[in-house]
Amino acid sequence: MAAYERILLTGGAGFVGTHVAAALAAAYPQARRVVLLRPGETGANPAFTPAVADLLDEAAIDRIVAGLKPDLVVHLAGQASIGQAARAAEETWRVNFHGAFGLGAAVARHAPQAAALFSSTAAAYGASFRDGVLAEDAPLKPMDAYSRSKAAAESALGDVIGPEARLIVARPVNHSGPGQKSRNFVLSSFAAQIAEIEAGKAEPRMKVGDLSKARDFLDVRDVVDAYMRLIEQARDLPERVAIFNVGSGAARTIGSLLDDLRAMARAPFQVEVDPQLLRPSTTDIASVACDASKLRKATGWTPRHSLNDMLGALLDEWRATVASGRA
Repeated sequence: MAAYERILLTGGAGFVGTHVAAALAAAYPQARRVVLLRPGETGANPAFTPAVADLLDEAAIDRIVAGLKPDLVVHLAGQASIGQAARAAEETWRVNFHGAFGLGAAVARHAPQAAALFSSTAAAYGASFRDGVLAEDAPLKPMDAYSRSKAAAESALGDVIGPEARLIVARPVNHSGPGQKSRNFVLSSFAAQIAEIEAGKAEPRMKVGDLSKARDFLDVRDVVDAYMRLIEQARDLPERVAIFNVGSGAARTIGSLLDDLRAMARAPFQVEVDPQLLRPSTTDIASVACDASKLRKATGWTPRHSLNDMLGALLDEWRATVASGRA
């Protein structure tokens, strides 16, 4: 296992980031660990020293990287919601592309031999999913601001991070589970609505979008396990820029996942399609699934949590949130 001494984590107070932060602190207890936080942002793991700066403040990012000289950079920060990205395309491009570019350039200047993991997205394949389950050699045909900005960031990081660095580009499929507290994601929205119905804080009617779409889903804990395995082997990977899908290879319809949540619910409810939750047919794909054979071969990774594990943990999280009045 690589022995990292100085770790910089971005997005460490977010949904995936809190899990990654805990895993990094456990795996590298002797390392100096720094987490980048936006001004006013809270919720970071106390095992990390906070560095407060906007990701788009290139001078501040340069100072942080110059001071730490990280030998590992884990870049998770960005606009993660496709729906939000569609409503705020300019901000999405600034954060996802310019933020990654500025960070990569600072790493090239001050930590040219660092290993870096960039959390991209399987959505970058876009229209290619019409050809079926995809491996890493499938062409990128992104279809929205979110996936286009992520695909562009992949290319930019590969170019600017420097010839001696090692860059891992992870392309995860949809992931959910414990810690996902935003209603901007489909399963989290379902779980939040169920928790409120159970608590008597909402009418027994769930608002949904298109339930016919099929998606490859993973538990966030399995995604983080994949990231950690890749980080551990970063220096041994043969490619300077190594790209890995993180997925199960199987797609489930959103409707079937809602059925599983309904079976876990403690109160009955009706389902109502909300036209505002429907995406334009020109930018949506019927089925999305990724082949992660390369990841399995390189690291031995395989998902350890079932989709019921993921849904149960997510629903319990929202029940606790609603009971506390924080929903």
